[in-house]
Amino acid sequence: MTDSVSNARFAADLTAPSRALRQPWQWCVGSGHATLALRADWQAQLAQAQRDLGFKYVRFHGILDDDMGTLICQNDQPLYSFFNTDRIFDFLLSINMKPVVELSFMPRTLSSGGDIVFHYQGNITPPKDLDAWAELIRRLVSHWVERYGIDEVASWPMECWNEPNLKAFWTGDQADYFALYRATAQAIKQVDARLQVGGPVTAGNGWLDDFTAYCKRKDVPFDFVSTHYYPTDPFGAIDSDTITQLEHSPPGVMRQRASEARAVAGTLPLYYTEWSISSNPRDPFHDSSFAAALATRIVMSVDDVVDGYSYWTFTDIFEENYFPSAPFHGGFGMMNLYGVPKPIYRAMQMLRALGDRQIDVTGEHATVAVWVGAGTEASPSSRVVLINQALPRHPIAAEQVTLRLSHASGRKPRAVTLKRIDAEHANPERAWHEMGAPAYPSQAQVAALVSASEVASEPVPFEAGESVLTVRLTLAPQSVNQLDIQWMDA
Repeated sequence: MTDSVSNARFAADLTAPSRALRQPWQWCVGSGHATLALRADWQAQLAQAQRDLGFKYVRFHGILDDDMGTLICQNDQPLYSFFNTDRIFDFLLSINMKPVVELSFMPRTLSSGGDIVFHYQGNITPPKDLDAWAELIRRLVSHWVERYGIDEVASWPMECWNEPNLKAFWTGDQADYFALYRATAQAIKQVDARLQVGGPVTAGNGWLDDFTAYCKRKDVPFDFVSTHYYPTDPFGAIDSDTITQLEHSPPGVMRQRASEARAVAGTLPLYYTEWSISSNPRDPFHDSSFAAALATRIVMSVDDVVDGYSYWTFTDIFEENYFPSAPFHGGFGMMNLYGVPKPIYRAMQMLRALGDRQIDVTGEHATVAVWVGAGTEASPSSRVVLINQALPRHPIAAEQVTLRLSHASGRKPRAVTLKRIDAEHANPERAWHEMGAPAYPSQAQVAALVSASEVASEPVPFEAGESVLTVRLTLAPQSVNQLDIQWMDA
């Protein structure tokens, strides 16, 4: 990183026709596994995230795991119990959310082996009897339709398994997975043809062509295409050096991979049901403004390509490796264990404030990008999001930005304010270190961390010309920034 300041120039015409800003990141957000959704703190954090960020769905692993009790063997007889799934889904509906149903992992009584994944021991083997698996799916989905109604359950996308192209998640081969998917999809459609099922839910855009070709050849239903991708996927395993992975991650790789998947999905919905800024569950970047800036660039780059883009995850209440206790430990979450919003959470609030229409922006820069919300002609304010972002070990410096906004002659700017997310602003991790990095912060300390996470508005000088507003500001490295322009009649 250097200390020099260059100049980046951007412009937009607020009177020009706008285009859609789809915000597909709001469609869904990820979580760890099903039993976590029974926790009061998990539920409180999700409710807050839904209010602040507008999430519609949540996705997690393990709804069929033995710790959910969905199917166990008791006295040599199958025992079905859907009570815990009901408690979770009742809660989701109560906060105006829905599940993306990942049908995983294998109940032990149906499993063909003892291979497991994660701290919570999800069984990753194929079923020893596909008919028994299909019977479980039919019973479970029929129960949901009876309890919640077909109109509701038909709005829940159902995925078969998680990342079956990785041996860590599936001990069978591709043919075994396709057989599992076929049995699953047919069982779901036997309940009601309106129910949605899709896949292949693979890591790294895997098997998309093979999956769609198989389904078409065998007349197996699929209502959407879903997969996963992380910017670290092109280089190395999930436990390798993420700084080096990101350093070498190809520019624009997330849009490129999404465009390739879109070509396979055609007119069907395309869902990325997992992505993040890295696939490392203990990555210090997750807690920093770097994650906020990179995630902002990524979601805006795929806005016109994907239909759903589910960030992994909304909370650090997560236990794939073990349940953590350090308040900041590089976890996947947008919020930490105590519900303190991280920089990425605040950045997504800024993106949400842009609304559902945007104005095209002219200007290019190696690290700076700008997006302008369209608002309406009668709107009292306009919002602009700006980032200054680069991948690790790539050049980045503070950048002086000049933004010119053409506007209607019937009004003029009354005030311009700026909100910042960077190393010095909205940085609760730094505040935690400054208070001595308490291992178990008190309620008062948690409240102070929440306060430190907030973005404060500061006035910005501006020049008001004839139907043109000019703003000059300096963006810190690895930052996300929001301009709020208040208008009044000329």
